[in-house]
Order: sequence, then structure tokens, then C-alpha cells
Amino acid sequence: MTKVLGIDEAGRGPVIGPMVIAGVMISDGKEAELGSVKDSKLLKHKDRVILNEIIQKNSQFKIIEVSPKEIDEAVECIDNTMNLNWLEAKHQAEIINYFNPDVVIIDCPHPIPKKYEDHIKKLVNKKDIKYIVEHKADVNYPVCSAASIIAKVRREEEMDKIKEKYGDTGPGYPANPVTQKFIKENYKKYPEIFRHSWSTFKNVAKANDAKQKKLF
Repeated sequence: MTKVLGIDEAGRGPVIGPMVIAGVMISDGKEAELGSVKDSKLLKHKDRVILNEIIQKNSQFKIIEVSPKEIDEAVECIDNTMNLNWLEAKHQAEIINYFNPDVVIIDCPHPIPKKYEDHIKKLVNKKDIKYIVEHKADVNYPVCSAASIIAKVRREEEMDKIKEKYGDTGPGYPANPVTQKFIKENYKKYPEIFRHSWSTFKNVAKANDAKQKKLF
């Protein structure tokens, strides 16, 4: 039986909280057992939660949380051996090595899917895997949609924990007014939850530090 692994992420863009990468593996032809899956961004939260339970019950899955600190280290890597795309590829390869599937379907974050595929192949132990690396794979392939859903649900769970501990962060996205307000008020208090390499954080820190220097 052909084993098919779908991989996707949630939380790549936010300035607060982790990025979550998920892999879902099923036998080829068993997609219907995943439920009425689609790209997680097209689903309401309550529907994602229901589907998350169905997916986890009817598949093998693995979830990796990537901390803000690890993301910052990749983005600010000075020798160009690491960046956000290659960090994602590193953890996707970790999931592939864990499952050793026959087919891998990846929602590609890189502008050139072939380049991204070649990079991942170097990190994977098994050499006879068929790769499908495409933009919008989370829309076009149910197993990739399923990975998108469980990644999104875990990301939401982690953000709920952060809000419970630190206060109302909003969704964590740079353009959100609640998130912007939270950064301005707390950027020095809770450094562990922020992605310091994001321009949103840098601009707030720079402006506030300049304002404090001026006052003194």
C-alpha cells in the first residue's frame, strides 16, 4: 500500500508565537477518511477543531513547533546557510525522515518549487520518494489540507496559551491593531514570545527606545 504524506505549516507570518509544521500520512485512496478537508484558511475555527479530531483519529501525524527564537536565528543567519524557507525545509525533512513515506506532497513556501524540492531531498534519508512540491498544495490535495488544518489548530491552541499568560495579543499578525498595541506596550516585558527579526517588532523597539533616550 502506497503511503502518502502531506506537509503544511501555520503561523509563518505572525510576529508573535510559534510557527507550526505538521505532517499527515495516510494510505493512498483513504482521503475520504480525513473528512471534508480544505485549506485551513477557508474554514471557520469550530470546523477546524472538528476536522482536527477526525484527521488525528484516521491518520498518522506529527507536529513540530518552531519557536520565535529559532525563527530569529534562521532569519538573521549571517552566512546565508539558513533562512525562513530553509528552516521550514529542515523541519519538513525531519517529518519525512520520521515517516519514510512513498509519496510526499508539500505546500511550497519558496517561489521556485523545484529549488525547494532539491534542497529537501538533500536532507532526507530515503531516496526513492516521489515528491509533489507545489504552491497551493493545501488547496489541491486533501492530505495536505489535513496537515494545514492540524497545524492551524495547534497554532491557535498555542496562541490561546500565550493570551492566557501574557494578555490579549490579538492574532499575532503584524497588521492587526490589537497585536500592534500589545507589541508597543510589552516588547521589553516578554521577549520570549516575539519574533525580534520581524520589521514590525524592530520598528516598535527602535521608535520606543529613541523616545526614551530623548526623554532622558
